[in-house]
Amino acid sequence: MTKTIRMLQFEDYPYMEAMDTAVEDDYIKRIFERLTSGPHKLYGMFLGDRLVSVGGYSIFARSYAMLGRLRSDRNYRGMNHTTELLRHIKEEAFRLEDIRWAGANTQEENTAARRVLEKAGLTPCAILHGAITKNTSALETGAKPWAPVRNSRERKQWLERVFTESEAVFPYECYYPFPASEDLFAEDAVRDWQFYENPDQSRVLITKHDQKKYHYLHAIYPWQDFKEQNGLWETITNDYRVLSEQYTDEETYVWMDMSREAVDALPSEHPFTLPSPWILHGEKKPDNK
Repeated sequence: MTKTIRMLQFEDYPYMEAMDTAVEDDYIKRIFERLTSGPHKLYGMFLGDRLVSVGGYSIFARSYAMLGRLRSDRNYRGMNHTTELLRHIKEEAFRLEDIRWAGANTQEENTAARRVLEKAGLTPCAILHGAITKNTSALETGAKPWAPVRNSRERKQWLERVFTESEAVFPYECYYPFPASEDLFAEDAVRDWQFYENPDQSRVLITKHDQKKYHYLHAIYPWQDFKEQNGLWETITNDYRVLSEQYTDEETYVWMDMSREAVDALPSEHPFTLPSPWILHGEKKPDNK
């Protein structure tokens, strides 16, 4: 039986519909048209005229390709089709001139997906909990909120010092962290973010609005000294209140990406829901590509 891999178009939806993936109400089927256009690409492996494996990538900040949306027909599992397809997708992403990094994000408990990512040559580089809550007031100390940083040069200095210089992982969007580079911090993106400094100007908090299924105040604080930083939670609460008032008829949450150490540093009665952490895997583009 002939095996082929090719990019999928919207006209290929009947092949996707015929796959037996055992995924109920699969969002990939619901947004198939969107995933086959614009910054999104979807690829399929066919055995004859049967679609047996699907995966793709989306481009972020011009130079990052996030791989994923892996699905396989359960009648053809255990044959390494998904691993072969993912390797192909990674190579296709690296063929794009601007792409400098390709990776994928999967939950720690999804051991099957983790094996596929590592067999495809992607190395684990960060473990983060997507911690969410509707109320951070229980963590407040009564201190004044932190001072906003409005000067664009000072904002840029904070990003360089904390993230870019060390290539630390930066939570660019909810579910989508990347190793930091200047491409993540384009002026038109950073302009819409809020920056705050603590009183001695040794720490910075970044907040921004993100929307996936729900609306999120995405709060970025890459340290674990929550208990020592008076005013931090007051600052987050204030911005969350503003966001909630804008979307009174929709679900809103605070989202913070936390390392294991950060989770351990939270008070025992913290208000966050902590699902299985996400493991970011990635690979830099080889110099010969």
